[in-house]
Amino acid sequence: MTTLSATFTVDLTPAEMLPGAADRFDLAKTWTGDLAGTSRGVMLTAGDPASGSASYIASELFEGVLDGRRGSLTFQQLGTMSGGDPNLLYLIAPGSGTGDLAGVTGTLTIGVIDDEGVHQVSIELD
Repeated sequence: MTTLSATFTVDLTPAEMLPGAADRFDLAKTWTGDLAGTSRGVMLTAGDPASGSASYIASELFEGVLDGRRGSLTFQQLGTMSGGDPNLLYLIAPGSGTGDLAGVTGTLTIGVIDDEGVHQVSIELD
């Protein structure tokens, strides 16, 4: 297993509602580090974050370089919060890689998010 590190910043833009979601957002991320490039996607939310109980799903297409290999990947996220306790599954969708990234699978873990919104990420490649 290979462990890499990267950071990202994200811009969330409210978007047209979809059935089955409380809110919808379009997202755009800029990645730096061992994962460098951009990603764009959509996030659907449900629940009441202010009360500590909510969830979201997101899918995003990344284009750029991962550990020196160029191509694209799809990232998928499932985030839940119950009683204020968060849980996040963030992974590279199997079969989504193109170019030099064909066949790449793994998981991402978000660590510290600084005051300027920069997210520290650890990437575990299978």
